[in-house]
Amino acid sequence: MPKINTHLFRLFLIGFLPMVACQTPEPQQPNIILFYVDDLGYGDLGCYGSPAAVTPFIDSLSKTGIRFTDAHSPAATCTPSRYSLLTGEYAFRNNAAILPGDAPLLIKEGKPTLPALLKKAGYATGVVGKWHLGLGNGKVNWNEEVKPGPLEIGFDYSFLLPSTGDRVPSVYLENHRVVNANPTDPIEVSYTQKLDGYPNGIDSPQLRRQAADLQHSNTIVNGISRIGYMKGGKEALWRDEDFPRVFTEKAGKFMKENQEKPFFLFFSFHDIHVPRLPNEEFQGKSAMGARGDAIMQMDWTVQQVIAQLKALNLEKETIIIFTSDNGPVLDDGYEDQAIELLGSHKPAGPYRGGKYSAFEAGTRVPLIITWPGKIEAQTSAALVTQIDLYRSLARLIGIPVPENEAIDSEDQWAAFSGKTKQGRDWMLEEAYTLSIRNANWKYIAPHDQNKKLPDFMANKGIESGVAHEPQLFDLSKDPGEVSNLATAEPVRVQEMQAKIDEIKTKTAN
Repeated sequence: MPKINTHLFRLFLIGFLPMVACQTPEPQQPNIILFYVDDLGYGDLGCYGSPAAVTPFIDSLSKTGIRFTDAHSPAATCTPSRYSLLTGEYAFRNNAAILPGDAPLLIKEGKPTLPALLKKAGYATGVVGKWHLGLGNGKVNWNEEVKPGPLEIGFDYSFLLPSTGDRVPSVYLENHRVVNANPTDPIEVSYTQKLDGYPNGIDSPQLRRQAADLQHSNTIVNGISRIGYMKGGKEALWRDEDFPRVFTEKAGKFMKENQEKPFFLFFSFHDIHVPRLPNEEFQGKSAMGARGDAIMQMDWTVQQVIAQLKALNLEKETIIIFTSDNGPVLDDGYEDQAIELLGSHKPAGPYRGGKYSAFEAGTRVPLIITWPGKIEAQTSAALVTQIDLYRSLARLIGIPVPENEAIDSEDQWAAFSGKTKQGRDWMLEEAYTLSIRNANWKYIAPHDQNKKLPDFMANKGIESGVAHEPQLFDLSKDPGEVSNLATAEPVRVQEMQAKIDEIKTKTAN
């Protein structure tokens, strides 16, 4: 056996080890702000091609980071997307669907979550805005501590709309307590029986500022009838027009109090969800009515939060992630002229469907990521999904994730940071059925023949995308999903259905 020249071997190691270090970057701990807009469509921003959308700040933000053209929310509705984002698991594994305002906490205590993961690395974690993931373990007493909630699944601080703006209780919840609650005027909430409290939209429609469908015609708060009945808590009631200023103030306070250590801020917008009641500063400022005004307000809100970040001199140390929980919807229960004043604007861009839909516009959403000095300005067509933020951010900050945790999340940091234009090979989408992407091929699995097809979307002007037969589209040639190629491509249909079946059988330990 030949003798090894130890001197040459040492020289080899000296030259080789720096190369290894370059290939495996040191873990980093930037601040992370995740702006999660509600119901913002792929085409609802100027930087995504809309000449009608007035979004100057977000447009400028897109020029400093990476703008994705094939990014997706995990699902076509809010609660499932939020569940998947925070857990790294598809929502169907927990039967997650849009929750009523008094639903128990959907993410159980002890379940691994993105904020809990970041806490392990020393991050301060906060959520501000819409929650809609349930609270408590059963019937909530809103006059006492409301828990479990965000603080029990990884957040250090929370300031919330308990569910969403069109549902009672119409109060803010800070950590475990309703803000401005008065024990002499106790809050009572019911989603099953009328309460002798505030007027409702069925009996007193003349008290409403916006007409609404039957579902949204219960308790009237701030001139808007909501889903569900509420009694008491007069001093705690919110005013919808105040949301942008209240939430930006709370976000700024969280960042200031935690500026000496890394922080994760989940800024969960109510805009541009219904009811659309923008602040007086934005009312009538767009050509598209309340929906257009709410988009302008959302743009302003992002600007204000980032201005506070800059005032703390933390901009270069912070990753900004801007995206939406699902595709767009115009008529979602209230008459606010979103359809009548739409003009030539296309909220979904060139794609078919929208919120609730299995077609592409249900989940294809804007995604912009910035990190000054770390992420170069560019546009990426990589196929990416929000469910992968879990493992991708874990990789960035150097936290190992067990194999049985966040089982549907993949490490796609190279794509999210623009180091590669190659994203996922396979990507699942959830609506009222399961769909799957493979490159530019999109397959929508058939709906169970024994189950009624969803029909409520017809009243909202949205195609469900659900059918009893398989649907297959080549998005490279047919982005509008017009030509069903399932009959012509039986082998591909079989392969894509098999992939869905494989994903469904995967379980966490």
